[in-house]
Amino acid sequence: MNTHKIRILFLLDKSKMNKQGKCPLKCRITYLGKRKTFSTGQSIIPSDWFSKLQLVKPPNEENNNINTQLSLIKSKINRAFLLLQVKELDFDVDDIYNQFIGKSTTAEKTLLDAFDFHINRMQKLVGIDVKQVSVEKYNQSLAHIKTYLKFKYNKKDYLLKDLKLQFLHDFEYYLKTEKKFLPNTVYKTLQRLRRVVRVSVGAEYLTKDPFILHKANKPKPHVIFLTIEELKALEKHQFAQARLQEVKDWFIFSCYTGLAYYEIKHLQKKHIVTGFDGELWIEMKREKTQKNISIPLLPRVRIMIDKYNDVNSKMVFKVCSNQKYNSFLKEIALIVGINKKLSTHTARKTFASTVLLFNDVPMEIVSQLLGHSSISVTEGSYGKVVQRKVSEQMKKLNIKLEK
Repeated sequence: MNTHKIRILFLLDKSKMNKQGKCPLKCRITYLGKRKTFSTGQSIIPSDWFSKLQLVKPPNEENNNINTQLSLIKSKINRAFLLLQVKELDFDVDDIYNQFIGKSTTAEKTLLDAFDFHINRMQKLVGIDVKQVSVEKYNQSLAHIKTYLKFKYNKKDYLLKDLKLQFLHDFEYYLKTEKKFLPNTVYKTLQRLRRVVRVSVGAEYLTKDPFILHKANKPKPHVIFLTIEELKALEKHQFAQARLQEVKDWFIFSCYTGLAYYEIKHLQKKHIVTGFDGELWIEMKREKTQKNISIPLLPRVRIMIDKYNDVNSKMVFKVCSNQKYNSFLKEIALIVGINKKLSTHTARKTFASTVLLFNDVPMEIVSQLLGHSSISVTEGSYGKVVQRKVSEQMKKLNIKLEK
């Protein structure tokens, strides 16, 4: 058991005398060389306070009541201190105070407390520099933590102080084997858990990061895009059903602009501007990174904008829900005979690969057009595409050299 002693001292704050000539009494807890001072809620005439005795005199009804309250405060603090000792927790003076006022101590903070703390902070920043979708992702990760705790330990919560590196390894194994998550989903879920733990260290819920030795292996993205033949086949195909034709056109629009679903859905006519070169450009913010993007409009894209122009609408297109959009794309791929999953992600990658990189557009320009936060993101995703382009050029060079 912890043998360190606690000291409780009541102090008169003469700097804050009220109109009745009374000064507030404060209480100071000292433990392990650190102090915590707080108000007792009592005020007295300075001449009535006897510091050495820690009493108010002379005896009268009011002074006796104050002395009783001070005695109760001291007893509650000692009880809180004893309770922390019995629990055999590592605690400090703030923990003693928190236990005294009925607030959970740092030593008793749990994993769910940490998630709640971080999520609540994020929620207040929504609309400032945090997106609501980011908050929801942390809520999803919290739900996975809860099911894991029930599965592994049959518990509803877990003390932060008990977290070890093995917890992270076991949780990762659970996500892979029980949840059957894809590598990128596992990676993102673990990253959010690690972020919450690091925030807990910063908030002094933990003295050190238990996961500091964990090395996260970020999955290498598998770039799926349409070849030039697949893209042209899709462009030429005319669908009898209007809904499929519209979705196909939106997909093609994304293939030649790199816009994601959210950007296409919220693309307004005001975003179409005349650039410095006299040509039409899309000027808007990338939703994911909040980075400004400027995309020149190719002739086939301009035709599409004119095709769906509605003089009574400020929007460029009337895009359906994301769920319907992806459902229609599956139907489109089946009809055209494209054995690949079609989505706006596929369209963006087609724009970067087939439309740009395969036509010798430099990587830094591709990064700018995609609205990536940095060129390293682009290089990480499209490095293999560049290698394929280099391989093709070397084969052509080899043929020329052998002639």
